Amino acid sequence: MKITAQKIFTANVSRTNFVFVKLYTDDGIEGVGEATLEWKTLTIVAALEELERVLIGRNPFEADAIIEQLHRDSYWRTGAVFRTALGAIEAALLDIKGKALGVPVFELLGGKYRDRVKCYANHWFFGATTPDEYAVKARTAVQTMGYRALKWDPFENASLEMDRGVFNRSVDVVAAVRDAVGPDIDLMLDVHGRFNVPTAVKLCHVMSRFDLAWIEEPVPPEAIDALADVRAHSPVPIAAGERGFEPRWFLEALEKKAVDILQPDVSHAGGMGETKRISHLAHWHMIPVAPHNPVGPVMNAMTLHLSVAVPNFTVFETVSVDVPWRKELVRETLVFEQGDILAPTAPGLGVELNEEACAKYPYTAFDVPLFDGSMNTSGVAKGDAVMGKK
Repeated sequence: MKITAQKIFTANVSRTNFVFVKLYTDDGIEGVGEATLEWKTLTIVAALEELERVLIGRNPFEADAIIEQLHRDSYWRTGAVFRTALGAIEAALLDIKGKALGVPVFELLGGKYRDRVKCYANHWFFGATTPDEYAVKARTAVQTMGYRALKWDPFENASLEMDRGVFNRSVDVVAAVRDAVGPDIDLMLDVHGRFNVPTAVKLCHVMSRFDLAWIEEPVPPEAIDALADVRAHSPVPIAAGERGFEPRWFLEALEKKAVDILQPDVSHAGGMGETKRISHLAHWHMIPVAPHNPVGPVMNAMTLHLSVAVPNFTVFETVSVDVPWRKELVRETLVFEQGDILAPTAPGLGVELNEEACAKYPYTAFDVPLFDGSMNTSGVAKGDAVMGKK
């Protein structure tokens, strides 16, 4: 079997553009991967185009060797753009191999540890501004959708520090959500790396009374020493890793005891294989992993297979609300049940790209969000698609 062609597809959503890569073979088997890199669409498309010449004529069964060659022979072989491109290509190669062998991709990663993965809802609270509105949305997620874990950012785009009003309003929002869902639901707060150390430590202490599952990225992701300082003084578990893209970042964070929960992004960290190796590094340190998974449906499948196939997985991020055309872009075999996603059963990734649908939603330039009060918080489009709903 040989790779005969590569094609790249983009589709705009309310906040960025999904980027999909598709590989074709002379046996007629096709494989798909996702290379969405938030607000870097044109850059990631160019990176994929540069790598195409190495792929044509190669045997897709040689996935590890191909990815190693692409990494080794590239002059610029670091950075989120390059590693995201590698992650998408690896996914497409494994999708082809799984289909050819008639097995799900997780079997190619060593087999499954679990039959279902617990999910948490992200993006669910778009549009809420008051504690009461947050409480209503939280009850809906739990009672209607079956979620047993919720994550959101209540900090009004504060940067480095919060004034007392913003701080108190964020506390009121978290209190309202905890009261709405009761003590048995996991709650996580996402800071998006915005605060300095004293602000983050104060936040962790004040929020500890709500029995949070974690506080995520309390300081900028490159500041591992600061992250370790916050973790050392925090009564709340600290999660981070979504913006780590080199193995060295994860190793340093683990060695410096900077995290309680590690959050590698299956795409940005270089693929499912690389993320499995990172997960095992965490496992040796007895640290659980909760993979970052906030973008498109193919990456969702990639992350699901990885989550099934590592021993220290803890909870699965879902984009619970998205644009209504998300489900047009792919045909998938996803089964969402009582707040869990079941392990895939279809060969390959279990998701097929609808090329014609991608063409209906062409590339759109979006403002890059800035956490200085100018972040575009328009949210998702009217008629939101909801996880688990048709």
